[in-house]
Amino acid sequence: MAPLVNEPAAIRVLLVDDDPLVRAGLRLMLGGAPDLEVVGEAADGAEVEPMVAACSPDVVLMDIRMPTVDGLAATEALRGRPSAPEVVVLTTFNTDEHVLRALRAGAAGFVLKHTPPQQIVEAVRRVAAGEPVLSPTVTRQLIDQVSGGGEHRRAARARGQLAALAGREREVAVAVGQGKSNAEIAAALYMGLPTVKTYVSRILTKLDLNNRVQIALLVHDAGEV
Repeated sequence: MAPLVNEPAAIRVLLVDDDPLVRAGLRLMLGGAPDLEVVGEAADGAEVEPMVAACSPDVVLMDIRMPTVDGLAATEALRGRPSAPEVVVLTTFNTDEHVLRALRAGAAGFVLKHTPPQQIVEAVRRVAAGEPVLSPTVTRQLIDQVSGGGEHRRAARARGQLAALAGREREVAVAVGQGKSNAEIAAALYMGLPTVKTYVSRILTKLDLNNRVQIALLVHDAGEV
């Protein structure tokens, strides 16, 4: 008899939105994917940390606008926890100018509420695999939206942080900021893929960042791309 092959565990998802119809739609949408499992729902950011403790999700789909504690504050609090799940913010984008704050707080990206269902499913899969759901074009648009009087201070602070990186680390960080995948960075910098992954992990640790999105934002703040 052939040995049994263990199937990979389903990606556990927590839904956070104050609109029960939105939650019902997301649950139906994600429930159709065999590798995803909706393990809980919350109607406000104040419920997020207790629900995470109870349900142990891998990914949190987080609405931004909620009545008591909004998704931005909830993301900041959640990503400050050890072994925090990844967060994808839900937004209307064109009217919400606070997405960048969520990304700086450690969210792995965002999806539009009217995104086609299969793309939302893919976004959850990508984030669970450690890939940010964010394009360089969108990063630039977001930075353009929220840049203001603190831009020079933020740029100086970002340049100071990047100065802590060794030469090769800095090259990898800039490539991440350009939106390159690990495979593209490996090809561009003549590295092996495992080496690129090691450099990315080292950059995250050295700069005390959560994910690749924060590396990209730091590189943009420093004016490197």
